[in-house]
Amino acid sequence: MIDQEDVAALLGTEGPFARELPNFAPRAAQQSMARAVQHAITERETLIAEAGTGTGKTFAYLVPALLSGERVIVSTGTKALQDQLYFRDLPRVRSVLDARLKMALLKGRSNYLCLYRLDQTVREGATFDRTQASQLATIRTWSARTRRGDRAELAEVPEESPLWPRVTSTPENCLGVECPFYDDCHVIKARREAQEADLVVVNHHLLFADLALKQEGFGEILPGASAFILDEAHQIPELAGQFFSQSISARQLTDLAQDSLSECNGVTGAIGLVLEPVEAMQDAVRRLRLAMDALPERGPFHQLEAKREIGDALHDLREVLAALTDVLASQAERSRGFANAHERAALISERLDRIAERDSERDVRWYELFPRGFALHATPLDLAAPLRAMREQTQAAWIYTSATLSVSSSFDHFARQLGLEDPQTLQVESPFDYAKQALCYLPSGLPDPSARDYTDRVIEAVLPVLHASHGRAFLLFTSHRALRRAAELLQERVPWPLFVQGSAPRHRLLEEFRHSGHGVLLGAASFWEGVDVAGEALSVVVIDKLPFASPDDPVLQARLEALEQSGINPFMGWQVPSAVIALKQGAGRLIRDVHDRGVLVLCDPRLTTKGYGRLFLNSLPAMPRTKELANVQAFFDDEVSAPA
Repeated sequence: MIDQEDVAALLGTEGPFARELPNFAPRAAQQSMARAVQHAITERETLIAEAGTGTGKTFAYLVPALLSGERVIVSTGTKALQDQLYFRDLPRVRSVLDARLKMALLKGRSNYLCLYRLDQTVREGATFDRTQASQLATIRTWSARTRRGDRAELAEVPEESPLWPRVTSTPENCLGVECPFYDDCHVIKARREAQEADLVVVNHHLLFADLALKQEGFGEILPGASAFILDEAHQIPELAGQFFSQSISARQLTDLAQDSLSECNGVTGAIGLVLEPVEAMQDAVRRLRLAMDALPERGPFHQLEAKREIGDALHDLREVLAALTDVLASQAERSRGFANAHERAALISERLDRIAERDSERDVRWYELFPRGFALHATPLDLAAPLRAMREQTQAAWIYTSATLSVSSSFDHFARQLGLEDPQTLQVESPFDYAKQALCYLPSGLPDPSARDYTDRVIEAVLPVLHASHGRAFLLFTSHRALRRAAELLQERVPWPLFVQGSAPRHRLLEEFRHSGHGVLLGAASFWEGVDVAGEALSVVVIDKLPFASPDDPVLQARLEALEQSGINPFMGWQVPSAVIALKQGAGRLIRDVHDRGVLVLCDPRLTTKGYGRLFLNSLPAMPRTKELANVQAFFDDEVSAPA
């Protein structure tokens, strides 16, 4: 066990990282975070650590984690960050520390090739179009050489290819120990490695799925750890809501129908029994979706119950699902696949009954519509209780870190959402010199964001900034409608390449944006975070409005009502703090490196006309602010005239 001073010294000027890693810059902020993490692991405490961009927080938690002698789970926000941590950051830290520890990477089941389903797909000989046939051939060739079976290895087959769901498994359709390929199963191998490792890198989706399942008595994928370190922890409240929800979707129902039919292939006489209830269920799903057509995209459950046609369609779906469950029960002993389909049908049927009937004060029941499907949910109103129970069960240290957890230097909002009572907290500033590297421009004369022509006016205000910077900009929008309107307006008016979210996969848009040198990228929600473009390719970030959560979110509405009843002002107690954290994420795209320079354009006039605007501005890194376009132009003129 190493003491706190030594942890800091390792990352200091005389330490091994400074000696062995080129471009490593010792940072006081990184050292103090490493001390705090080390203390939390030793004392099994809860720590909230906000580390500004450029702190080097990954090393700040990996060094004490690897030296702790404890079993540690590190969880990240995305699979891309998970891969970066496992394949790039961990090997460096491990090598410098000469730490002889077992490490493992574990992802959710859908990331691994399923040999049984690949074999089934090949045998079925379905008529694929040329692209899919070629992709299937590529997957087959790869399957013979891959050790991990991780989809991320195979960049040639796009992530959105419809083939992936056919050659990966779900908890519902996995055959478990009765699978003929069980001994070679990539999921089982990855889990075994994780169970034997000292440090396991997972993602939040997997961590919550596992901890939620463990609570329901299904056993755990991740054996008990002494410490959980959650990076990108600002995502946790929303993700926890998903994992403590009960949900069923049209997709689950149609997959069940499809798999039940496929299973008939090897079982004599089964098709005669299964076909009719399967077709009845597929028809009931279609009719329910059609009945919901006139509804808004999402809303509270009582909107379904208020329309007789929808109520009838929902009742019919429950009836035909129950009938299919009975038929599958009669075939369950004839094959492992039928037994599996019966278990799934019974589980979905029970969940559908629970969502449709249970009107508990603790849950918010709601629906959402997709172009060809729907989902029904029951989400807990208060996430603090299940999260607290989950943490108490582990008896471990819990460390939450991100660049965006505080609101005007207070962690109260984040702690309240997660049910954290009296946690240790640490806030370390970014080492970047925002006073010199950045400028915040608040264009004057913009109307209220509810004005019909608001997006047109924003583009008018932003065009001169884009001319001063010669493109090199991210334009971030709070709605897809505003994004589409902005793309229309800019199409004919800028000489630089435009990259619009939705026109290509995110990773490709970012790659092309970086290479263009002078591109303008328009993005909504998913571009506000986890996007890293260092250097001159990105010198302007524009944010059209304060990112308040959509008022039509039924879960949010119910939470706000509950806060009001408990005497808390829902606007200042929830909506503003959540929007501040989202704004900090968007603004964080601008300066990614000590050499970056750039202008943050915040268009929303409420920043200066409303009292709460100060909370937003005070939560951003300290940089000069201006309302004068001339100052923006001078900022970029300085860039041109600065000596190389």
